[in-house]
Amino acid sequence: MTTNFQIPSAPLQSTIEWSDLSRKSFFENWLLEVQNKKNLLVQNIALASADASFRRYFRIQTSLGQSLIVMDAPPEKENNAKFVEVSHILAKTGVLVPEILDWDEQNGFLLLSDLGQSTLLDCIDKENPYNNLLYFKKAVSDLIKIQLNASIQTLATFDDNFIARELNLFPEWYLKANKGITLDNNQQETLDKTFKLIAANNLASAQTFMHRDYMPRNLMPRVQNLDKPEIQMGILDFQDAVKGPITYDIASLMKDAFWSWEEDFVLEVTVRYWEQARAAGLPVADDFGDFYRSVEWMGLQRHLKIVGIFSRLTIRDGKSKYLADVPRFIHYIRGTALRYRELFPLARLIDKIEGFENLSGFAYGRV
Repeated sequence: MTTNFQIPSAPLQSTIEWSDLSRKSFFENWLLEVQNKKNLLVQNIALASADASFRRYFRIQTSLGQSLIVMDAPPEKENNAKFVEVSHILAKTGVLVPEILDWDEQNGFLLLSDLGQSTLLDCIDKENPYNNLLYFKKAVSDLIKIQLNASIQTLATFDDNFIARELNLFPEWYLKANKGITLDNNQQETLDKTFKLIAANNLASAQTFMHRDYMPRNLMPRVQNLDKPEIQMGILDFQDAVKGPITYDIASLMKDAFWSWEEDFVLEVTVRYWEQARAAGLPVADDFGDFYRSVEWMGLQRHLKIVGIFSRLTIRDGKSKYLADVPRFIHYIRGTALRYRELFPLARLIDKIEGFENLSGFAYGRV
């Protein structure tokens, strides 16, 4: 059953749908409690966005002319305590994250500062990659600031078991559930061996704070000085942070889930990150070729995982829009697998699964 949220007051400018009447009631009661403390205009609340999780975000105005965000995150499905913890960790590093203004811990409602309406994905010039360097330079400098200064003692470790769980999403949800494919013994052996290689390579990288989704859709740019543009970059969706390989977040930034760059631009930004990371004393490889290889192998693990997750979102959660981006990740996976000799068996398996023909044995770049 779906109802519309209504608080007796001035007419709402838009409606919020609720499939759970009890949750609707909890929300109304909490919002009325917070209303006077934060000067909320509860009649002016509207859906701001929803994401791949069970969270929703509403935008609400205050009588002081501010815009705030309400996060609806059912506590039985979302780890809100982790969100609060990581927001404090990141804020202490000096980067911009939403300020937590109120939290109904029991029911999973949070009132947050509003970092704006446009993500980096909305702002980038997709036709002229190098016009975006100012944005990406800021994203890189903030990432380095986090990796240098963020406390990681309380975070879970991105270890072998963690990687195995993520990689297994690919055969479980993409191959079996989505495509109806059951691997034969040889194919399963190929996948098992490849997964072990990926895990070993990725765990060889030093570990730092790892956002796990540091990509344009989760970055909120603000131009502060129009005469001499300076970018401030808000950071969102950090609640899944762990202690993990230093290569993960730069791979997420440049091999995006929703937009693909040509490799020259990927290299341009990744080199900038590597140079600055080395200068700052972060534990990256001394040779850029070695570092870029690690970034690509880290990206491969992420892309296999995301293909599984996007399939699960479609099949289990009814969010079919994500499946449209799966070909982007198959392209990423094949590109890396064709570049490194140890990954050729994976490339052949992917080609077999996808129905591609005439797989070339040519590998470009570093093997």
